[in-house]
Amino acid sequence: MNPIATRALDLWQSLTARLNGAGETIPPLVLRLIMGWEFWESGLEKLHGDNWFADIQSRFPFPFDVIPANISWGIATWFELIGAVMLWLGLGTRLFAFVLLFLTFVATAAVHWPSMWTMWSDLAKGYAITDMGHGNFKLPLLFAVMLLPLIFSGGGKFSLDHLIARLAGMPAHRALYGPLTWAIAAATLAIPFLMLVPTLGIALLVLALALAVAGWRRPTQRATGQNTR
Repeated sequence: MNPIATRALDLWQSLTARLNGAGETIPPLVLRLIMGWEFWESGLEKLHGDNWFADIQSRFPFPFDVIPANISWGIATWFELIGAVMLWLGLGTRLFAFVLLFLTFVATAAVHWPSMWTMWSDLAKGYAITDMGHGNFKLPLLFAVMLLPLIFSGGGKFSLDHLIARLAGMPAHRALYGPLTWAIAAATLAIPFLMLVPTLGIALLVLALALAVAGWRRPTQRATGQNTR
């Protein structure tokens, strides 16, 4: 290879390696701070405001449409407040990010999702931040997109999760690929989608089950083959 091209490639690899190192700290920290602030504000509004869940209870997905409105209000309030603090601390990041994602999907189904749409153009009207109606699910969608990296990648190195793992002598995480990986991913997405688009949620659950079976059979078959030799 041309010496200049080799040098350029080495410089690029050095740059990306350092960006990867910074990427394990800065992006998850920023996401935790922003998402924590958003849910903290939302929780405070509920804590000091009037319960309006009774007015829209029939629009909540099951089982929240049959749970008393005051209980649903309390659940949403305290999960948002506690979840915000835990995101700031980076403690139990994956768990609380998933809980907040679930709440976001429930809220989207009840408040932000268009009540009826027959064409993609109708649904596209809701992808907006406006007071003109049509659903306005753009903001909760952005929240969901920002929570997903915290669910799948954790709170990053500037978090209590990382500090506890180091103090406990836990080995560094290594990426695992295969059917079980995608089964977990599909199940993680399926649960909140059951609240918003049940058909898609069920499809993702079926996919997760199929992938889990495939992942479980693969090591079993290998073990059986080794024992028969």
